Order: sequence, then C-alpha cells, then structure tokens
Amino acid sequence: MIWFWIILQMLTLAGVLHYRHHLPMDRQEEAPDGVVVILSVRDDWDGGDALIARLKAQSASFRLLLATSGTCPAADALAAREGDWVQLVAAGMAQGEGRKVHKLRAALRALRADDRYLIFIDADIEPPVRLVGRLLFPLVRGKADIVTGYRLLLPERGAMATLVGAVELQLATLPRFASATMPWGGAMALTRVVADRLDLDEALAGRLSDDMTIGLAGWRAKLRLRPVRDLLVASPLEGRMADLLDFGVRQYRHIATNSIGMWGLATGVVAVQAGAWAWALGWGGWIAVTIGYGAAWSRALVRRSIIGAVLEPEQAAKARRSLLWDMAAPFAVTWAHLAVQAMAVMSNHIRWGGWDYRVRRGRVVHMERTR
Repeated sequence: MIWFWIILQMLTLAGVLHYRHHLPMDRQEEAPDGVVVILSVRDDWDGGDALIARLKAQSASFRLLLATSGTCPAADALAAREGDWVQLVAAGMAQGEGRKVHKLRAALRALRADDRYLIFIDADIEPPVRLVGRLLFPLVRGKADIVTGYRLLLPERGAMATLVGAVELQLATLPRFASATMPWGGAMALTRVVADRLDLDEALAGRLSDDMTIGLAGWRAKLRLRPVRDLLVASPLEGRMADLLDFGVRQYRHIATNSIGMWGLATGVVAVQAGAWAWALGWGGWIAVTIGYGAAWSRALVRRSIIGAVLEPEQAAKARRSLLWDMAAPFAVTWAHLAVQAMAVMSNHIRWGGWDYRVRRGRVVHMERTR
C-alpha cells in the first residue's frame, strides 16, 4: 500500500507541475471586428461598476449584449448611459428552462449579421484586461472551435470560504487537455459559425446549465475545445456556511444531472485520494503522513507560483488563503470535496437564483420560485 500511496502523491504533484509547465508565457491576443460579449444579469443586479470598468479596459474592442428579464433598473440605466456599446435584450420570464439560459437564448436571437465572435461571461467575475483578446486568439488563429477560461474563487473571509476555495483551486490547476475540457460559462468564446452549427438556441432550449449544454454539444459534434491556461479568472467567494455548501453541491449537481458518467469519473478519482488519506492517517504511520504532507506542500508551492503568474497582486493575495488548507490539512480538502460530490447525487433539485429546478438529463422538468 505504501508504494501505491507514493505513486498517487507523485501523480498529483506531476499534474500541478504539468499545468505550471504549460502555462503560456507569450499570451498572444487578437482583436478582430465583429466581437460581442454576452452577459446575463438578474433583476437585482446592481450595475456592476467594477465589472463594467474592467470590461471597458479590455485590450480588444467589442459590443456588450446585456440580457435581462426586462425588469432590471440597473441594466436599463447602463444601456441609457452607454448606448454606444451596450445593447439591451429583454427576455421576459422563463418557463420550463433556467432563467440564465432563457436570457442567453434571447441574446442569441438578437445577434446582428456582422457578429462573428461570441464571448460569454458572468456578472461576478473580475476579468483581467487580456480576457477578451486571449479568448479570441485561438479562434482567430483557427486553433479551436470553443475556448474557455476557468473560475478561480477568491475567499474574502472565513475558514469555510477558504476550504471551498481550496477545492476549486485543486480543480483549476488540473492538467487540461482538449479531449477532456468542459467550458465554463463565466469566460467562454466561440465563433458565430460554430454557434450556428450547434444551433445553440435550440440546443439550450429547456436546459438549466448553459456551459454543460454547450460543452456536451461540442463533444458530440467532435469540435475542438481548448482551455486558455493563463485565464484563471478571479471570482469573489463569500457567504454563510450553508450558502457555500449549497454552492459546491450545486456545481456538482449540474454535472450529475447532465452527465452521470462525468460525475462518476470525477468522484472516483477523488474517492481514491480520500480513501488513501484515510489509510495514511489511520494505518500508514508517520512515513505515510510525511509523504502526504510533503506532496501537499510541494503542490501548494507550485500553485502559489501559478497564482502569482496569472492573477493581479491583490487577487493573488486572496487566492493564497486557500493554500493554507492544503498545507495544514490536505486530507480535509479531499474529504470535503468527496462529501460535496456525494451530496450532489442525492437529489435532482437545484436551487439557483431564487428558483427551485427539478432537472432530469439536463432538462428542466419543473421549476418554482423559492422566495
């Protein structure tokens, strides 16, 4: 068993080193014409002053397509103030599909004839100035059909937030291969040609998850999905313990209700690591514990280097808080990860944005307001 433990820890460290080794240094960008950034916002959106400022600072130009239900005062005010580059789309209330998906479908139907590149973002991100240009680079150069960044959660305060951030940091720094990439809807891009080929409006109809739907459709169509490794996009994380737990479970429930096989593979990998840590702490002795902590500290040092290379200094300082869990109690991160994965398959109900959705095979079969 000790040799299995050593090999397992070497593999986990090798995975993070692989990510660091393949981190792009040149970070080339493109700025073609015909770029539209699609942002879906909730009715209680506050206008996102910080987000809008970051979008205005992007190195590539674009038009912002703001999708709402039609009752978002802050969005109306932004469009009135920034009408030269902001287009407002009122989707109305959703029926039989996720509210975000409903708004995105309305945005797709509002595209103009000269919109050639589509970029999808979330309202809670802190995008670097290179976000748009980096997402466009593989598309313009013909190196990919769908391009994605990855969310990196920044814990604001509290042990639970840093624990969730530690789990996400593990996922964010896994080796990424085109054949095993699933896009993240918070920073995702594709060409208009690909959107038409996938018939995104129809593909998203009745669905709850936008990125899972697009990713699975891309896989079935044998498209080239490419991650941009240096786009670990900051996203603040805060809230009560129950809210943070719900967040983690919801992410995996999206996966489980769309592809139980994908959930099973991810859970199996984590279960092996979790079980091995239980053996190391219970029966492996001090040698096994030393090996486990040595690998964990080594992974933390590599992840610290990755964070420093891709994030702004203030963002990096927040992200490093999550590394404390990997250094103090790496087994707790793995066990928490497995617990969230297990809870995700105990129900097909997903509570999101004030609504309770019941989902079967990715499709919404029932929805009702929770507040």
